[in-house]
Amino acid sequence: MKHLPNLLTLANLFCGCIAIAYILTAQPYLSLNVQGGLPSWQWIYGGEQMYMGSIFIGIAAICDMLDGMVARALKVYSPIGKDLDSLADVVSFGVAPSIILFKLLWDALMGGKNAFDVNMLGMAPAFLVACFAALRLAKYNITADKQKSYFIGMPVPAVGIFVGSFPLIMWYNPYHLAAYFQNKWLLYLIIGLVSWLMVSGVKFIKIIPSKWNIATAWPQLLLLVFTAVAIPFLSVAAIPFAFIVYVLLSFIYKQPETIENDN
Repeated sequence: MKHLPNLLTLANLFCGCIAIAYILTAQPYLSLNVQGGLPSWQWIYGGEQMYMGSIFIGIAAICDMLDGMVARALKVYSPIGKDLDSLADVVSFGVAPSIILFKLLWDALMGGKNAFDVNMLGMAPAFLVACFAALRLAKYNITADKQKSYFIGMPVPAVGIFVGSFPLIMWYNPYHLAAYFQNKWLLYLIIGLVSWLMVSGVKFIKIIPSKWNIATAWPQLLLLVFTAVAIPFLSVAAIPFAFIVYVLLSFIYKQPETIENDN
């Protein structure tokens, strides 16, 4: 049982790798169909691969949440577990979302007037998310004791879930929001914003509060209520909506001066 938290962390990493594999294959290509008589070529489009990439990022997030819960329940702590968790997170919630943004930027730039002049420089900013995620996790590993009741800087899994929701929005297209992901400037803005949030000094609330009482847990309760109300109206767009609410609540909520141990 003592190895269960690390196994869940490895499951997180495994799902992140599968997500990357799906997202990398998300482009139109020709496939030779030899069934039903004469061979024929047919186009295979990449929307479903992007969708599956999002699903596996979501599964990775569940594994990431469970490994911490199981470690606390079993009272199993080790330096290798903390480092392994960070290594898994940088893949599942740093690299995988970067590749999603890379694909979206490629699609947006190819839809412009100078499509044939598009080069890697236009899409390279997508990987800033992975770089800042790695920096955020490295800082966390040496300051974890100071982050018992809150996070200093946006937690990397939150960014991964936020960006990972984009293919789902494009797939289901609630309120025709998919069209906004064709705007390269919006994508650049998102990249810059989440990269800054991860390494900022902003204190972000933890989803599971240190104490369950109204005085300390009202931001988490509000986040839960707003998200639950938004789901019937926004469908999968409730995910980025919850992300925005989470950021706003973290800016509004005044963290206590004394840091409490939530273990």
